[in-house]
Amino acid sequence: MYFSSPKMVCETKIVADEHDAIPGTKKESMMWSSPSSSAALNPAETKDVRKDAVFIREFERGDQEEVRRIFYEGIMERIPNTAFRGLRQQPKTQFLYALLTVMCFYVTKSVTLTCCAPLILMGVRYYYSRKVIHSYLDCALHTDMADIEAYYMNPTGSCFWVAVLDGRVVGIVAAQGREDDNTVELRRMSVDSRYRGKGIAKALGRRVLEFAVRNNYAAVVLGTTAVKLAAHKLYESLGFRRTGQSEDYRLPGMSCSPLEKLFFQIRYSRYRLQLREE
Repeated sequence: MYFSSPKMVCETKIVADEHDAIPGTKKESMMWSSPSSSAALNPAETKDVRKDAVFIREFERGDQEEVRRIFYEGIMERIPNTAFRGLRQQPKTQFLYALLTVMCFYVTKSVTLTCCAPLILMGVRYYYSRKVIHSYLDCALHTDMADIEAYYMNPTGSCFWVAVLDGRVVGIVAAQGREDDNTVELRRMSVDSRYRGKGIAKALGRRVLEFAVRNNYAAVVLGTTAVKLAAHKLYESLGFRRTGQSEDYRLPGMSCSPLEKLFFQIRYSRYRLQLREE
């Protein structure tokens, strides 16, 4: 396989009127240019483009602190999402919690305690969601997110990008090549919560797709435990198709104790975008 490493900057000018407008429509214009060609623009055009432009560039060592912050905050958001919103996707767990509530009444004969049972169950569920996700964060922050250059920038066929808006790093994404099946995995995508709804995540995803095409990969794959429907719609809008789903996925760092299994469940979805036939 031939790998190229073009030193390019992805510049996305978002011109949607509404912050929550879905990018990829006629309201969004894309421009791929090198730094030298961008400098060729006249000053008036450059000022107009840069004031609301998102630049996708390769990771630099000075980005480390902001990258880790964005990753950390994005993962921490999954604690309440997994504990509460994720329960809607788990009918078996809902039934089990309802059964435990009924059993509480038969054992205690206390209406007050029985009414409190669902709140207690949700509290314990939140506790274990926090515990597991903190363990996962600790694992990630001490492996690939501890040395991005070693994990993503130095190996052939992998890369890490940041999205920059108004001089600030506002989004991240990684691509990790897999030689065994000639695919590249989209990883670690996250956007600062203050800058969402501007098409930044989609621009980051497109950068990974362009990288995969340039480096002759057959497909782009990803796995996600995201609970929010918006995340899944984003991947589908980029052309990904769901290829599988697991209800008993184990996050790195999980101990899988009986109580952990009872109060922490997460759905893992696999996606694939086929670029060419092998």
